[in-house]
Amino acid sequence: MGAPLEVTRTDYTAEELRGLSSRCSDGEQVRRILAIAMVLDGWDRTEAAEFNGMDRQTLRDWVHRYNAAGVEGLKSRRSPGRPPSLTVLQRAELLDLVIAGPDPEVHGVVRWRCVNLRAEVQRRFSVTVHENTVGRWLHELRLTRLQPRPVHPQKDPEAEETFKKTSPTWSKPHSPAPRSAGRWKSGSRMKRA
Repeated sequence: MGAPLEVTRTDYTAEELRGLSSRCSDGEQVRRILAIAMVLDGWDRTEAAEFNGMDRQTLRDWVHRYNAAGVEGLKSRRSPGRPPSLTVLQRAELLDLVIAGPDPEVHGVVRWRCVNLRAEVQRRFSVTVHENTVGRWLHELRLTRLQPRPVHPQKDPEAEETFKKTSPTWSKPHSPAPRSAGRWKSGSRMKRA
């Protein structure tokens, strides 16, 4: 059998810990608090652990965290997760790049798509990600998919105006003929009795 489990912190009694557990919203923290309250009441470490759904070693680890940090040390911690692929400065540069739009001569496209931005991120930042990740980044940067229709780089406004002026009349919309006010003339057909 291991050494006895000691709770060295004297901030709360077992009864105060039970009262404190009723005000916690984190279920895991409540189980840990109640297990420590049972240890303070003199329960065997194995029984206290099993009663609260953990093994002896886990209870021992929680007692050490309670001794070091108190009730706050018993809260569930979230994993920080994977670090972001792009730094804050790189994301700002990506935002500027998307807002400025592509240069057809340099980038070879007239509008950005996720696949194009993925290649540009790979080239600029040496970060390889999936197209969906680029789409998620754009969403997080509050950029929408709605965009104006791209303009061809060799568009000629003068030729466009000339075409509009010289186009045949059949291509212009005609207004429909006015409809008559009613189908039936008054006094004709059926009359009510």
